[in-house]
Amino acid sequence: MRKTTVILAALMLAVLGTRGAEARVSAIGPDLSRPSDWRASDEFSRAEGNVLITDVPAGKGTQQRCMERVVDMTPYRGKTVTFLVKYRSIGVSRPPEAYNGIKFMLKYKPSPESDFRWPGGNGMYGDSDGWQWTSFSETFPAGATSGTLIMGLQNSHGRVEFDLSTLQAGTLFTPEQRVNLDWKVRYPAEIAGHCRLRGVMSPGTIRYEDIRTLKEWNVNLIRAQLSRNWGKVGTELDLEEYDRWLNGKLDDLERAMDWAKEAGIKFVIDLHCLPGGRNLNSNMRMFAEKKYGDHFIEVWKRIASRFKDHPQLYAYDLVNEPLQSVPAPEGYDYWNLQRRAAEAVRKIDGRTPIMIESNMADKPETFAYLSPLAMDNIIYKVHMYAPHSFTHQRLAGEGPVVTYSGRIDGEMWDRERIRRELKPVIEFQKRHNCKIYVGEFSAIAWAPGAEKYLNDCIEVFEELGWDWSYHAFREWNGWSLEHEGDNPQTMKPAGTTPRREVLLKYFKRNEKAQSSAGGAE
Repeated sequence: MRKTTVILAALMLAVLGTRGAEARVSAIGPDLSRPSDWRASDEFSRAEGNVLITDVPAGKGTQQRCMERVVDMTPYRGKTVTFLVKYRSIGVSRPPEAYNGIKFMLKYKPSPESDFRWPGGNGMYGDSDGWQWTSFSETFPAGATSGTLIMGLQNSHGRVEFDLSTLQAGTLFTPEQRVNLDWKVRYPAEIAGHCRLRGVMSPGTIRYEDIRTLKEWNVNLIRAQLSRNWGKVGTELDLEEYDRWLNGKLDDLERAMDWAKEAGIKFVIDLHCLPGGRNLNSNMRMFAEKKYGDHFIEVWKRIASRFKDHPQLYAYDLVNEPLQSVPAPEGYDYWNLQRRAAEAVRKIDGRTPIMIESNMADKPETFAYLSPLAMDNIIYKVHMYAPHSFTHQRLAGEGPVVTYSGRIDGEMWDRERIRRELKPVIEFQKRHNCKIYVGEFSAIAWAPGAEKYLNDCIEVFEELGWDWSYHAFREWNGWSLEHEGDNPQTMKPAGTTPRREVLLKYFKRNEKAQSSAGGAE
């Protein structure tokens, strides 16, 4: 049966590899592409046939100039929807704010009583190389309302055009496209019987004193991020310079792993910063440009060759929070590129687990369309930050105060709601008999009820037998377990915090566990 499955999987990979090359989504909701449904907000915007045009002269780019369309939010409620269109730009000036410039975004309310959200609008400007895809995705709460789709310019002058014939709203990847449906993952005894791993996401550079503190906390796992320029656009384009930076980070990582031998702490190597970085859509550039995808595979060959025999290595985490919301060249979409890297690593290191992440920043709902690799000893990783309006509230110091547990975005959020949020991951685990690792979960330090949210998340993880790591240890004060305050400007060191006490309670369970092969606790 397994041999037949492998053969069928190999045949189906070609199909899966081409799915990203099709510039269509599975449509959700009304047709948004009729020019007659769009209205100009000002004299600089208009429709010509199927093309929406905003053409702002110099000196006039001081506000939002756009075409707008009211959108019925009802079909989108409870779904993750990708909005996709082709645009081209000529001489669009760089806006003073990173989030302005070329606008393709949605204005909506998560619930009637909520403030507006504005997904999309990725700060694009300049001259495009012909027609290019731009997109954004949003997971809509059950109470979503008051939608307006916007295309044009804000705080920029120049010309931008949008091809309405390409405008789509729906799902880029669907459950019907899955392959390897009957695959059951097998693990070697030392991984199948490994003790439970409970840990933290690392700071950018790990110091000896960090290892010492984490040992005192009873942490037995560090997800070590190789990171810089997080969230920025237009970085990591010089591959020689990228390699020099990465080699330095790998030197730091090896030193930290050596320190951790005595502490008995294992490591997940997390490639947080990827060749090519992000493009103007905030998608990973390696999903669109082959030279960066090919370099990504070469990077993992080097990492595996260097660390495969290190005793503190637990797993390779190939891509942090893959994001692909536009079509990709065949074999370079978020799934196939991870598959190809995993196969390359396996030829070098046949023992160490490899971690695969799902699309849209590894959100739980994307596990509904994630396919397993036709490979054994693969661990599937998820991130948990829902509801985002609670976990990331007031990041800039302003905005509504959202409390857990309680009604958030029109829904009651509690431990049972967290479990329902993770249902696609639970079902994936059952289908494929695989290990699940929660690589990141958190709540901002000033979120009311953050300690209760963390406790409820961990209780669900523990119930399900999942390994986990908190985001993050000594990375930024807003996530810190050792700081407290009401906003980013008031954070101060604290002897202890309610959030830290929750984590320490669960880390204490590691005292009885072994950090190498042995019975699970």
